[in-house]
Amino acid sequence: MTRGTDPDGGLENLRAALLRERSLVFKVKVIPRASTSAIIGFMDDGTIRAKVAAVPEKGRANEELRQLLARCFGVPAVKVEILAGESSQHKRIRVSL
Repeated sequence: MTRGTDPDGGLENLRAALLRERSLVFKVKVIPRASTSAIIGFMDDGTIRAKVAAVPEKGRANEELRQLLARCFGVPAVKVEILAGESSQHKRIRVSL
């Protein structure tokens, strides 16, 4: 696993793919209870690594992840959907335009 690998360059590629395809599905590994919320890199398999400040209780970390990804992709949070992994650190996400 590569930690902290070029989050901006990788995100730019994903943003471009979203504009082309209008919808994008990808994996995210979430680290809850962080001091701040941010995309911190990519794993070797392309999974996004994200940290969120919220605790993983009552959907708080999931909602914060949705908000973070919405800001990163420039879409409303309602366009960010957790397809799988609601109660796991490993999630499958769809972002749509």
